[in-house]
Amino acid sequence: MTEVLWWVLVVALIGAGLVGTVLPALPGTVLILAGIVLGAWIDGFTRVGPFTLVLVSALAVLAWALEYVAGLLGAQRAGASRWALVGAALGTVAGLLMGLVGVLFMPLVGAALGEYWAQTELRRQGRADGGGAAPASHVQAMQQDLRKALHVGVSAWLGMLVGLLAKVVLACIMVGVFVVALAL
Repeated sequence: MTEVLWWVLVVALIGAGLVGTVLPALPGTVLILAGIVLGAWIDGFTRVGPFTLVLVSALAVLAWALEYVAGLLGAQRAGASRWALVGAALGTVAGLLMGLVGVLFMPLVGAALGEYWAQTELRRQGRADGGGAAPASHVQAMQQDLRKALHVGVSAWLGMLVGLLAKVVLACIMVGVFVVALAL
């Protein structure tokens, strides 16, 4: 009977991990990895051996890294400033307090606000790139700053979504490798 309870814990850890791949409040891939290691231990590491555990661990590290790198690359590709990256990070933290909608959209808002602030500071210092000729008015300058900020915010957000999708796919592969190893 206790072995059944252990397996229930394995399933619970993996299930919570799969949910955690979408909700950043839970360490998704870590929970999946913990469930897989527990499952391997229960089975005495006979069907899920060292090779499988190393493979699943590597997938977990890759999933974790891709999640963060993709968002940064998206922002960087759009020419994001350091403040846009800080804004995206702060937006992510604020989004955690707002549920799923906040988690999905607050990084975009944070990156856009950070970039807007950076652009207005650069313009005040007379160093804004502005994408060409200097604007004729203050309103045009603000519009230019807003366009750049929105472009950076959307790019960072799209990068984050690509990273999230990659993390979900890798998490599912981790579970699949574990199930196949158990079945063989």
